[in-house]
Amino acid sequence: MTATETPSARAEVPVGRVDVSAYRIPTDRRPETDGTESWRATTLVLVEITAGGVTGFGWTYASEAAAIFVRDELAPVVARSDVFATRHTWARMNGSVRNDGRPGLASYAIAAVDVALWDLRARLLGAPLCDLLGTARHAVPVYGSGGFTSYDKPVLRAQLAEWAQAGMAAVKMKVGRDHHADPSRVAAARAAIGPDVQLFVDGNGGYDVEEAIRIAHEFARHGVTWFEQPVDHQDLDGTRRVRDHAPPGMAISSGEYITDTAAAARVAPVVDVLQADATRCGGYTGFLAIDGYCEVTRKPLSSHCGPMLHLHAAAAALRLRHMEWFHDHVRIERMLLDGFVEPVNGTVTPDRTRPGHGFAFKHADARRFAL
Repeated sequence: MTATETPSARAEVPVGRVDVSAYRIPTDRRPETDGTESWRATTLVLVEITAGGVTGFGWTYASEAAAIFVRDELAPVVARSDVFATRHTWARMNGSVRNDGRPGLASYAIAAVDVALWDLRARLLGAPLCDLLGTARHAVPVYGSGGFTSYDKPVLRAQLAEWAQAGMAAVKMKVGRDHHADPSRVAAARAAIGPDVQLFVDGNGGYDVEEAIRIAHEFARHGVTWFEQPVDHQDLDGTRRVRDHAPPGMAISSGEYITDTAAAARVAPVVDVLQADATRCGGYTGFLAIDGYCEVTRKPLSSHCGPMLHLHAAAAALRLRHMEWFHDHVRIERMLLDGFVEPVNGTVTPDRTRPGHGFAFKHADARRFAL
């Protein structure tokens, strides 16, 4: 090519079809509880997008209403769009939901579509998604997460110990439902995992500010180094007060409910580690936008839930500290995704021999859960 020549324009690959389905998968122990909520099942909303004879898929963990929203509101926006114009389509989806309320369920729906579009784009190019996004690390550190407040101590100890013995550097348990029992449960968890594994706790907003500060110091005696969402996630001033008075060496974290990426700028200043969930914050495009904010402000980032959905984006994130190996979603993704990747010595490595995010959805296995 000479200096005066220009490359020929790439032909657009228009979206041909958008399919949506939803599945409700019961928990393995009923019910499961945290500091403020109880549930007996988890709903997965699946979006499959076909273009150029190739199908990519994405998913979110949300109400079945998100599937209806994709079908009625987002599919018409995505139809005939250029698969390679991923960010442009994301911006168009965001603009289209203005009157529906961008922060909230609409963002969960956008997330599933965005993940599907990125997966499709990578498959059309025959590339693993992390390489398309730009790999920042080849292996992603994970921490075991579960320890629900509905678990008795033997079940709690067994679950956390299994992760510790598998080589995970940290494990997380739920607190906040029974304030009097929390210190003894934390002590039991510490005894199960030994002195060298970090112990995280997640309050899910189960404390008021004064109680959170008080119990944080009790938790510190058992070596707790992470206190997630000690108060209501919308109480940013209260979160800041807990952070200001927390014991040295205990990180305060929040951010899993960010759906509008602009909210990152409001949450980040009051926490030590910002969390983001690609199934809620608008998919990979939203997640990596938050990572960019964290890079500018030098704020550590941790991905929330859905480890297989996050894997390639986590491998590409500049500020990622670790990825959550959440029991419920691990169980679902292990059951329904061909290509599920198990952790080795506390890290998970994307399978770069497969294009896209590397998974195939097991429709036959999922059929019994269909809504």
